[in-house]
Amino acid sequence: MSKLLYRSLRMDAPVDSTNRTTKVSFSSEQAVRRYDWGRDEYYMEILGHEQGNVDLSRLSDLGVVLFNHDRDKVIGAVENPALDAASHRCLAAIRFDKDDDSEKVYQKVYSGTLKGISVGYSVSRWEIVTAGSKSSCGRFDGPCRIAREWQPYEISVVSIPADTAVGIGRDFDGVDDETIEEFRAYLTSKRDVKKQGQETNALRMKEIEILEMEG
Repeated sequence: MSKLLYRSLRMDAPVDSTNRTTKVSFSSEQAVRRYDWGRDEYYMEILGHEQGNVDLSRLSDLGVVLFNHDRDKVIGAVENPALDAASHRCLAAIRFDKDDDSEKVYQKVYSGTLKGISVGYSVSRWEIVTAGSKSSCGRFDGPCRIAREWQPYEISVVSIPADTAVGIGRDFDGVDDETIEEFRAYLTSKRDVKKQGQETNALRMKEIEILEMEG
């Protein structure tokens, strides 16, 4: 399974206290700034919300609601996940369980203390839009990456939503710009060492070639 990524939104719908449910938009086409560690660059990520872009089968069959993306803290179930292609969003209802842990979160959502909602998802196919180009649908300008095949795995009620202006995934919680700059310096030093090694090997081969000619 691909590394899970995370997106955060805000719960604005009222809670149905009779059924212990609330309706949420758990994803949108808001562009999120992310960082590619392999390429050492930032990019704008967009989740496509056209027909065929999102696979909701997992949420429909096994969808659970977590607290702060903790798999050991299941607080409810996901009901009726659906793609609203017209508004370019995914919608669902979340129903809270009645055990003690779920009740604590439910009461904080009901009172309005907890308002953050987040989705964990993986992407299996990207559309890469280069600078100066438009996406295949004609709605997005490059440079950006559009998830054209992606799947949500869970919906979480979160106490501190991720910074959507940065969009760093949960695997990199706490990574700031200073850390990224240090990592860039590390990558540069590795490239320099590799280059020096290649140059040294080239000199050695040249020396061997000269010795063989003189021998």
